[in-house]
Amino acid sequence: MSEVLSARTALVTGASSGIGWETARLLAEHGATVVLHARTLNQGEHAVDRLVARGVSRERLHLVTADFTRLAEVRNLAAAVAAGFPALDLLVNNAAIMAPERCTLSEDGIEVSFQVNFLAAHVLANLLQDSLSAAGDARIVNVSSSLHRTAAMNWNDPNRVKKYSRVAAYAQSQLALSIDTLAMAPEGSGITAVSVNPGLCDTALLPLYGRVGAPPAEGAAAVVRLCLPDVRLTNGEYYEGGDIAPTAIAVHEDRSQRRLGRLADRLVTGA
Repeated sequence: MSEVLSARTALVTGASSGIGWETARLLAEHGATVVLHARTLNQGEHAVDRLVARGVSRERLHLVTADFTRLAEVRNLAAAVAAGFPALDLLVNNAAIMAPERCTLSEDGIEVSFQVNFLAAHVLANLLQDSLSAAGDARIVNVSSSLHRTAAMNWNDPNRVKKYSRVAAYAQSQLALSIDTLAMAPEGSGITAVSVNPGLCDTALLPLYGRVGAPPAEGAAAVVRLCLPDVRLTNGEYYEGGDIAPTAIAVHEDRSQRRLGRLADRLVTGA
Protein backbone atom coordinates (compact mmCIF):
# COMPACT_ATOMS: atom_id res chain seq x y z
CA MET A 1 0.00 0.00 0.00
CA SER A 2 1.13 3.58 -0.65
CA GLU A 3 2.67 5.93 1.89
CA VAL A 4 0.39 8.77 0.84
CA LEU A 5 -0.32 9.65 4.48
CA SER A 6 3.26 9.49 5.72
CA ALA A 7 4.12 12.31 8.13
CA ARG A 8 0.40 12.69 8.95
CA THR A 9 -1.26 11.91 12.26
CA ALA A 10 -4.83 10.66 12.67
CA LEU A 11 -7.03 10.19 15.71
CA VAL A 12 -9.67 7.48 15.25
CA THR A 13 -12.34 7.14 17.91
CA GLY A 14 -13.97 3.81 18.57
CA ALA A 15 -10.95 2.07 17.07
CA SER A 16 -10.98 -1.12 19.10
CA SER A 17 -13.31 -3.00 16.73
CA GLY A 18 -15.42 -2.86 13.60
CA ILE A 19 -15.11 0.01 11.16
CA GLY A 20 -12.92 1.98 13.57
CA TRP A 21 -10.32 -0.79 13.83
CA GLU A 22 -10.29 -1.32 10.08
CA THR A 23 -9.98 2.45 9.54
CA ALA A 24 -6.98 2.56 11.85
CA ARG A 25 -5.42 -0.34 9.95
CA LEU A 26 -5.91 1.25 6.55
CA LEU A 27 -4.64 4.64 7.69
CA ALA A 28 -1.51 3.06 9.15
CA GLU A 29 -0.97 1.04 5.96
CA HIS A 30 -1.15 4.34 4.07
CA GLY A 31 1.72 5.59 6.24
CA ALA A 32 -0.12 7.58 8.91
CA THR A 33 0.69 7.69 12.58
CA VAL A 34 -2.56 6.57 14.20
CA VAL A 35 -3.86 7.48 17.63
CA LEU A 36 -6.36 4.77 18.51
CA HIS A 37 -9.13 5.52 20.95
CA ALA A 38 -10.67 2.69 22.92
CA ARG A 39 -13.11 2.71 25.80
CA THR A 40 -10.84 0.65 28.07
CA LEU A 41 -7.15 -0.15 28.27
CA ASN A 42 -7.70 -3.88 27.75
CA GLN A 43 -9.76 -3.27 24.60
CA GLY A 44 -7.17 -0.84 23.29
CA GLU A 45 -4.18 -3.08 23.91
CA HIS A 46 -5.97 -5.97 22.22
CA ALA A 47 -6.71 -3.77 19.22
CA VAL A 48 -3.07 -2.69 18.96
CA ASP A 49 -1.85 -6.27 19.22
CA ARG A 50 -4.22 -7.32 16.41
CA LEU A 51 -2.97 -4.49 14.19
CA VAL A 52 0.64 -5.45 14.80
CA ALA A 53 -0.23 -9.06 13.98
CA ARG A 54 -1.60 -7.80 10.66
CA GLY A 55 1.73 -6.19 9.85
CA VAL A 56 1.25 -2.63 11.13
CA SER A 57 4.35 -1.17 12.74
CA ARG A 58 3.81 -0.68 16.47
CA GLU A 59 5.77 2.58 16.20
CA ARG A 60 2.92 4.04 14.15
CA LEU A 61 0.31 3.29 16.82
CA HIS A 62 -0.53 5.26 19.94
CA LEU A 63 -3.29 4.27 22.34
CA VAL A 64 -5.63 6.58 24.25
CA THR A 65 -8.61 5.57 26.34
CA ALA A 66 -11.82 7.28 27.37
CA ASP A 67 -15.35 6.26 28.21
CA PHE A 68 -17.46 8.63 26.11
CA THR A 69 -20.39 8.27 28.50
CA ARG A 70 -18.30 10.53 30.76
CA LEU A 71 -17.60 13.95 29.25
CA ALA A 72 -14.75 14.52 31.71
CA GLU A 73 -12.93 11.60 30.09
CA VAL A 74 -13.56 13.05 26.62
CA ARG A 75 -11.96 16.31 27.76
CA ASN A 76 -9.00 14.44 29.26
CA LEU A 77 -8.52 12.54 26.00
CA ALA A 78 -8.52 15.78 24.02
CA ALA A 79 -5.94 17.29 26.38
CA ALA A 80 -3.69 14.24 26.06
CA VAL A 81 -3.88 14.23 22.26
CA ALA A 82 -3.25 17.98 22.03
CA ALA A 83 -0.21 17.66 24.29
CA GLY A 84 1.21 14.69 22.42
CA PHE A 85 0.35 15.82 18.91
CA PRO A 86 0.32 19.62 18.57
CA ALA A 87 -0.48 19.22 14.86
CA LEU A 88 -3.27 16.76 14.12
CA ASP A 89 -4.03 16.07 10.46
CA LEU A 90 -7.09 13.83 10.72
CA LEU A 91 -9.89 13.34 13.21
CA VAL A 92 -12.19 10.41 12.44
CA ASN A 93 -15.22 10.52 14.74
CA ASN A 94 -16.29 6.92 14.46
CA ALA A 95 -17.28 5.95 18.02
CA ALA A 96 -20.95 5.01 18.25
CA ILE A 97 -23.30 2.84 20.28
CA MET A 98 -26.82 1.58 19.85
CA ALA A 99 -29.38 3.41 21.90
CA PRO A 100 -30.52 1.10 24.72
CA GLU A 101 -33.98 -0.44 24.79
CA ARG A 102 -34.99 1.98 27.52
CA CYS A 103 -34.03 5.63 27.86
CA THR A 104 -30.72 5.68 29.70
CA LEU A 105 -28.97 8.82 30.89
CA SER A 106 -25.23 9.13 31.34
CA GLU A 107 -23.59 10.39 34.51
CA ASP A 108 -23.73 13.80 32.83
CA GLY A 109 -27.52 13.56 32.58
CA ILE A 110 -27.59 13.08 28.79
CA GLU A 111 -29.14 10.25 26.78
CA VAL A 112 -26.20 7.94 26.22
CA SER A 113 -26.36 7.49 22.45
CA PHE A 114 -26.72 11.26 21.94
CA GLN A 115 -23.66 11.77 24.13
CA VAL A 116 -21.44 9.03 22.69
CA ASN A 117 -22.44 9.36 19.04
CA PHE A 118 -22.66 13.14 18.79
CA LEU A 119 -21.70 15.18 21.82
CA ALA A 120 -18.30 13.52 22.35
CA ALA A 121 -17.39 14.29 18.73
CA HIS A 122 -18.57 17.87 19.21
CA VAL A 123 -16.34 18.27 22.27
CA LEU A 124 -13.32 16.70 20.58
CA ALA A 125 -13.64 18.88 17.49
CA ASN A 126 -13.82 22.01 19.65
CA LEU A 127 -10.97 21.11 22.00
CA LEU A 128 -8.69 19.88 19.20
CA GLN A 129 -9.36 22.79 16.86
CA ASP A 130 -5.96 24.40 17.54
CA SER A 131 -4.14 21.12 16.85
CA LEU A 132 -6.15 20.59 13.66
CA SER A 133 -5.58 24.15 12.49
CA ALA A 134 -1.85 23.79 13.15
CA ALA A 135 -1.70 20.93 10.64
CA GLY A 136 -2.51 23.37 7.85
CA ASP A 137 -4.87 21.16 5.86
CA ALA A 138 -6.66 18.98 8.39
CA ARG A 139 -9.78 16.93 7.87
CA ILE A 140 -12.56 15.80 10.17
CA VAL A 141 -14.52 12.78 8.96
CA ASN A 142 -17.70 12.04 10.92
CA VAL A 143 -19.01 8.51 10.48
CA SER A 144 -22.76 8.99 10.26
CA SER A 145 -25.67 6.92 8.96
CA SER A 146 -28.37 7.04 6.33
CA LEU A 147 -30.82 6.85 9.24
CA HIS A 148 -30.13 10.52 9.90
CA ARG A 149 -32.46 11.26 6.98
CA THR A 150 -35.37 9.67 8.87
CA ALA A 151 -34.64 11.55 12.08
CA ALA A 152 -36.04 14.64 13.72
CA MET A 153 -34.43 16.67 16.46
CA ASN A 154 -36.52 16.76 19.61
CA TRP A 155 -35.37 20.21 20.64
CA ASN A 156 -37.58 20.41 23.73
CA ASP A 157 -36.62 16.95 24.99
CA PRO A 158 -33.34 15.86 23.37
CA ASN A 159 -33.06 13.00 25.87
CA ARG A 160 -36.47 11.78 24.63
CA VAL A 161 -37.51 10.97 28.17
CA LYS A 162 -41.21 11.61 27.47
CA LYS A 163 -41.43 9.56 24.28
CA TYR A 164 -38.50 7.22 23.81
CA SER A 165 -37.64 4.92 20.93
CA ARG A 166 -34.17 3.42 20.53
CA VAL A 167 -34.26 3.82 16.75
CA ALA A 168 -35.44 7.43 17.01
CA ALA A 169 -32.78 8.20 19.63
CA TYR A 170 -30.00 6.66 17.53
CA ALA A 171 -31.19 8.39 14.36
CA GLN A 172 -31.34 11.72 16.21
CA SER A 173 -27.72 11.29 17.32
CA GLN A 174 -26.66 10.73 13.71
CA LEU A 175 -28.67 13.72 12.52
CA ALA A 176 -27.03 15.91 15.16
CA LEU A 177 -23.58 14.72 14.09
CA SER A 178 -24.33 15.53 10.45
CA ILE A 179 -25.77 18.96 11.30
CA ASP A 180 -22.75 19.80 13.46
CA THR A 181 -20.21 18.86 10.78
CA LEU A 182 -19.98 22.30 9.17
CA ALA A 183 -19.50 24.02 12.53
CA MET A 184 -16.50 21.77 13.23
CA ALA A 185 -14.58 23.53 10.44
CA PRO A 186 -14.96 27.28 10.98
CA GLU A 187 -14.06 29.56 8.11
CA GLY A 188 -10.36 30.36 8.13
CA SER A 189 -9.45 27.41 10.36
CA GLY A 190 -7.80 25.40 7.56
CA ILE A 191 -10.03 22.45 8.48
CA THR A 192 -12.41 20.57 6.18
CA ALA A 193 -15.16 18.56 7.84
CA VAL A 194 -17.50 16.07 6.20
CA SER A 195 -19.80 13.25 7.26
CA VAL A 196 -20.02 9.87 5.59
CA ASN A 197 -22.30 6.87 5.47
CA PRO A 198 -19.97 3.83 5.48
CA GLY A 199 -22.77 1.55 4.34
CA LEU A 200 -24.46 -1.30 6.14
CA CYS A 201 -21.68 -3.30 7.78
CA ASP A 202 -21.51 -6.27 10.10
CA THR A 203 -20.73 -4.38 13.30
CA ALA A 204 -22.27 -4.07 16.76
CA LEU A 205 -24.77 -1.59 15.29
CA LEU A 206 -26.20 -4.05 12.75
CA PRO A 207 -29.16 -5.14 14.94
CA LEU A 208 -30.60 -1.63 14.54
CA TYR A 209 -30.96 -2.31 10.84
CA GLY A 210 -31.88 -5.99 11.07
CA ARG A 211 -30.16 -7.02 7.86
CA VAL A 212 -26.99 -8.73 6.67
CA GLY A 213 -24.03 -6.37 6.60
CA ALA A 214 -20.84 -6.13 4.56
CA PRO A 215 -17.43 -6.71 6.14
CA PRO A 216 -16.33 -3.72 8.27
CA ALA A 217 -13.30 -3.29 6.00
CA GLU A 218 -15.65 -2.14 3.23
CA GLY A 219 -17.09 0.57 5.43
CA ALA A 220 -13.61 1.61 6.53
CA ALA A 221 -12.50 1.96 2.92
CA ALA A 222 -15.29 4.51 2.37
CA VAL A 223 -14.11 6.43 5.42
CA VAL A 224 -10.42 6.33 4.57
CA ARG A 225 -11.04 7.45 1.00
CA LEU A 226 -12.19 10.79 2.40
CA CYS A 227 -8.95 11.05 4.40
CA LEU A 228 -6.68 10.87 1.35
CA PRO A 229 -5.17 14.22 0.31
CA ASP A 230 -5.81 13.71 -3.41
CA VAL A 231 -9.57 13.34 -2.82
CA ARG A 232 -11.24 16.73 -2.96
CA LEU A 233 -13.98 17.37 -0.41
CA THR A 234 -16.71 19.96 -0.01
CA ASN A 235 -16.86 21.32 3.52
CA GLY A 236 -19.94 20.36 5.52
CA GLU A 237 -21.26 17.82 3.02
CA TYR A 238 -22.48 14.26 3.52
CA TYR A 239 -20.98 11.48 1.40
CA GLU A 240 -22.13 8.05 0.30
CA GLY A 241 -20.15 5.80 -2.03
CA GLY A 242 -17.52 8.50 -2.50
CA ASP A 243 -20.02 11.09 -3.73
CA ILE A 244 -22.00 13.89 -2.11
CA ALA A 245 -25.43 12.51 -1.24
CA PRO A 246 -28.80 13.99 -0.22
CA THR A 247 -29.20 14.77 3.46
CA ALA A 248 -31.95 15.61 5.87
CA ILE A 249 -33.05 19.19 5.23
CA ALA A 250 -31.93 20.22 8.72
CA VAL A 251 -28.27 19.44 7.92
CA HIS A 252 -27.95 22.58 5.79
CA GLU A 253 -30.38 24.80 7.67
CA ASP A 254 -28.66 27.75 9.35
CA ARG A 255 -31.37 27.80 12.00
CA SER A 256 -30.86 24.13 12.89
CA GLN A 257 -27.09 24.55 12.96
CA ARG A 258 -27.34 27.49 15.35
CA ARG A 259 -29.92 25.78 17.51
CA LEU A 260 -27.83 22.62 17.78
CA GLY A 261 -24.77 24.66 18.68
CA ARG A 262 -26.64 26.30 21.54
CA LEU A 263 -28.01 22.95 22.73
CA ALA A 264 -24.58 21.31 22.63
CA ASP A 265 -22.95 24.19 24.50
CA ARG A 266 -25.67 24.05 27.17
CA LEU A 267 -25.29 20.29 27.62
CA VAL A 268 -21.50 20.47 27.78
CA THR A 269 -21.52 23.40 30.20
CA GLY A 270 -24.01 21.65 32.45
CA ALA A 271 -22.02 18.42 32.54
